Amino acid sequence: MLEHFFSPKTVAVVGASREEGKVGHDLLKNLIRYGYKEKVYPVNPHADDILGIKTYTSLMEIHNTIDLAVIVVPAPHVGRVVDECNNKGIDSVIVISAGFKESGIDGASRERELLRKIKKYSIRMLGPNCLGLIDTQSALNASFAADMPLPGNIAFFSQSGALCTSVLDWAVAECIGFSKFISMGNKADIDEVDLIRVIDEDKDTKVVLGYLEGVKDGTAFMRAAQKTTKNKPMIVVKSGGTMAGAKAASSHTGTLAGAENAFNAAFQQSGILRAKTVEELFDYARIFSHQPFPKGPRIALITNAGGPGIIAADAVERSKLEMATFSRNTIDVLRASLPSMANIYNPVDVLGDAKADRYKFVIEKVIEDPNVDIVLIILTPQAMTEIEKTAEVVGEISNRTDKTIATSFMGGKRIETGLKVMCQRKVPNYLFPERAVSAVEAMYKYTLWQKKPAPEIKKIPVQRETVASVFETTRRTGSQYLGEVEAKQVISAYGFRIPKSILAASEQEAVQAAEEIGYPVVVKISSPDILHKSDFGGVIVGVKDAAEVRRLFSDITQKARRLMPFAEIKGVLVQQMITGGKEVILGMSRDPQFGPLLMFGLGGIYIEVLKDVTFRIAPIGLNEAEEMIREIRSFPLLLGVRGERPADTDALVDNIIRLSQLVTDFPEIMEMDINPLIVFPEGGGAMALDARITIT
Repeated sequence: MLEHFFSPKTVAVVGASREEGKVGHDLLKNLIRYGYKEKVYPVNPHADDILGIKTYTSLMEIHNTIDLAVIVVPAPHVGRVVDECNNKGIDSVIVISAGFKESGIDGASRERELLRKIKKYSIRMLGPNCLGLIDTQSALNASFAADMPLPGNIAFFSQSGALCTSVLDWAVAECIGFSKFISMGNKADIDEVDLIRVIDEDKDTKVVLGYLEGVKDGTAFMRAAQKTTKNKPMIVVKSGGTMAGAKAASSHTGTLAGAENAFNAAFQQSGILRAKTVEELFDYARIFSHQPFPKGPRIALITNAGGPGIIAADAVERSKLEMATFSRNTIDVLRASLPSMANIYNPVDVLGDAKADRYKFVIEKVIEDPNVDIVLIILTPQAMTEIEKTAEVVGEISNRTDKTIATSFMGGKRIETGLKVMCQRKVPNYLFPERAVSAVEAMYKYTLWQKKPAPEIKKIPVQRETVASVFETTRRTGSQYLGEVEAKQVISAYGFRIPKSILAASEQEAVQAAEEIGYPVVVKISSPDILHKSDFGGVIVGVKDAAEVRRLFSDITQKARRLMPFAEIKGVLVQQMITGGKEVILGMSRDPQFGPLLMFGLGGIYIEVLKDVTFRIAPIGLNEAEEMIREIRSFPLLLGVRGERPADTDALVDNIIRLSQLVTDFPEIMEMDINPLIVFPEGGGAMALDARITIT
């Protein structure tokens, strides 16, 4: 799969240049100066040789088979070169040239035509508008980057070529090595899904890094990532996640969803670790590349300064890690051997006068403790500190233990020699303890993902025909909004409990409905065009008698017609009054990239203010539904406070699964809310008091 991109036997550079400083010159120079041993063919109709290599006027003049063509001609000529590639039998091209969709309407049209050609010719293309790619195993540098990275076990792909050049420059200084380094550019053809699949099969890659601004196919992306992350950690920086330019949303879920939450949910369900910054991306990469995975969350801190030790302990407390509790033997040994002023518990303070031998003794004893999974070694450069020797000690111990070790040698100029030693010994160092704790926590989170079973998605018996019929009837009216009556029909067909309710078109019908249901009742305006009924007083609870029902029918309908003259008013809905339980919300908004984005949170009218919600991409299994419930900040309220009985969370799980199946079965559902969903105490189940659905 895409082997001609990473280990071609022959490479042609179409647009190679004699002129230094031009992309075509730098690219050719990179191909020949870093040890690539295969044949390179420059193509330029105006040159006989470039950099001492025979140059050809066209691809057709080359008698050998070409595995990979790198195209650096001006954008208007790229299509002609691709035609020539097809005639030559070339199946892999990298289009470095800019001037495509990133440049405006004409460029976008040019890119569509280029894509049409490569599809027609069955050619695979990286780019256009990209930096190129580097494969250190084959010493292939088919890019115009200023450097060749060190060989390593990290594969990096990026939508931004400029970011690639910055990362390469930084990585050389930080002893970070790469197996593959790929700039996707406009990713008209080859995209992140193709690259993830290639990297998954690459035996030289241990860690996958990425910078993304968006994905082309969210479902395919999740599938590829779920497979890869069971074998290799994937860490991604995702930019461009604001709500700017998002469509207007009519439901609570649509308002709260947004691209950012969709990506967070997709990453979480795919085992991808999301780095908030590029700095964090490489903080994580450093430890994943060089250290064994922790066997558990228990971390020991060793420091020569109390303050940084406390800072690190605070960071641990805020993370998913745990401060290790030393065994009695470890405590006794440390007490007998360290100065009386030293702290022998966790964090271990070896004091400011600690030299390399004291650090060595403590690190070895702590690592031997069966209650310790991870060790973080903190060093501040004090007068007696042996920085380089201590770094040698840490590196030597790290290379012979299977426990995770990270360091935080804090400072600047005085620690430079120590950092070089640890760089050579593959020990990850972080200038501040919080960054070290964050990186270790990311490793631990990844081990939890590896152990997590795949979601088991079961089908529940439902009445699909009823839902299809309701949707068809709604479409025939020319509307995309279901009224409350129709929305409740839909969710009832999928097993949601709903209160008894009757639609009344007149005062007399409203009174009859209330007497049939039994007082007190709830009276609501009924209109498919009024989605948030509470906003203008369209919901009245606790209605006690016929006179009040008559008055409210008149008041509510007249007010609705006055405030929303173009709304279709069907009358009022008289509903059974439900008391007790807690209000939650279930919802879905269909994300353009990932599909149905489920939402769960505290319900009621304050949902958009509190925003105590969590998201998943449907379909989901039981475990993921349970996770959604536990993730909200107010989950303790569902467990019961001050003598309250716990809420029926099993019923909530069941309802979330039913919603997941509904929105998966019917892709025409664009947005929906079930709000409030009343969840009763254990064994009492749940009941949907209101629902709204928008379809295409």
